[in-house]
Amino acid sequence: MPALLARSGRRMVLTDKVEKSEAQWQSELTEEQYEICRCKGTEPPFSGRFNEFKEPGVFTCVCCGAELFSSAHKYDSGSGWPSFYQVIEPQAVTEVRDQSHGMLRVEVLCSRCDAHLGHVFEDGPPPTHLRYCINSVALGFRPAR
Repeated sequence: MPALLARSGRRMVLTDKVEKSEAQWQSELTEEQYEICRCKGTEPPFSGRFNEFKEPGVFTCVCCGAELFSSAHKYDSGSGWPSFYQVIEPQAVTEVRDQSHGMLRVEVLCSRCDAHLGHVFEDGPPPTHLRYCINSVALGFRPAR
């Protein structure tokens, strides 16, 4: 599957998929980042650095740097994880059916590198009524200029 996000001016546009071996990911990520992003883990609620973070800018994938969410779309869901009501661009994430843990959910992956980010639920605010519930560990941040 070619094509995903790369720099073009201020926005990301489609380019090549990032593919690395598990050994490469393990050597490049912290143990916690690897557990969450590559092994589909979840950080404890209210523990992540971006849960109450309110600075203007863009949230990126910690694994590949792809732009994922704008701070303008972040809100306090009370869930204990950073929550967004929309992605920065529709192609920035891939949504996959997740039946783990005895429930049906929709997993959110970075489209560029397949990093596990969190899940999306249909209980968010207008205008989308979506809640992208994302692990802080899976995110980087680029401040607005």
